[in-house]
Amino acid sequence: MEYSYPLSTDWTTQEMVDVVHFFEAVEAAYEKGIKREDFMAKYRRFKEIVPSQAEEKTICRDFEKASGYVSYKVVKLAKELSDGGIIRL
Repeated sequence: MEYSYPLSTDWTTQEMVDVVHFFEAVEAAYEKGIKREDFMAKYRRFKEIVPSQAEEKTICRDFEKASGYVSYKVVKLAKELSDGGIIRL
């Protein structure tokens, strides 16, 4: 990847790692597919770190500008799928 992930200096090192794992899960949904349960676990952890919807939109927009991957589409599809499904865009 030739881009950097949007991270906050207010986060702990572990929180930064967990946010990167969320964005890697978004990438996986676009590139090869990811199990819904795996993605949702990473998304739930991301929401623990970024509980504000406004902050989530800002961070995900920054990620989209850098990578071209739209987090919102992956989250929306994950919420629509049943357990056991594969998210693939």
